[in-house]
Amino acid sequence: MRLCGIDIKKHHVRNKNRQAPKSEDVYLLLLVKLYRFLARRTDSAFNKVVLKRLFMSRVNRPPMSVSRVARNMAGKDGKTAVVVGTVTDDNRFLEVPKLSIACLRITKTAKARILKAGGEVITFDQLALRAPTGANTVLLRGKKNTREA
Repeated sequence: MRLCGIDIKKHHVRNKNRQAPKSEDVYLLLLVKLYRFLARRTDSAFNKVVLKRLFMSRVNRPPMSVSRVARNMAGKDGKTAVVVGTVTDDNRFLEVPKLSIACLRITKTAKARILKAGGEVITFDQLALRAPTGANTVLLRGKKNTREA
C-alpha cells in the first residue's frame, strides 16, 4: 500500500499584510529596523502597532491637525502624543497648548506654534530612547475618511 501526501485546503492562501514599507526612504527604513527590533525584544503592543503603521501607504497614514492632537491630549499632562504620519497646522485654532509630539513629519508652521507654546517636537528615534515600551504616550491617528484628493 502506498501513502500519499495530505491535501491541505489552505494551500494557496497567504498573508497579504505588508511585511515592509514600499518606500525607499532610507530614514523610514532605519525606523523600521529600530521598531522591528523593539517589537521583537519588548512585550509591548505599542511597538508592534507603530511598526505596522510605518509599513502603511500614505493614504493609510492620514495627516492630523494640531487642534485635533490638542483635543485628544486634553487632561493628559506629561504624556507624549505619537502620530505615525504628518501633523499639520490649523489656523482656526488660536491658542496652542504646551504639547509633546512625536511624528514622522510636521509642517513648519505647526512646529513653530508648538515650540512657541513651550512644547516639543521629537522624532521616532528620540521617542524610542525616551519610551522604549511606549510608556506615557498616547497613540493617535488622523481620520481616513476626511482625505481630499
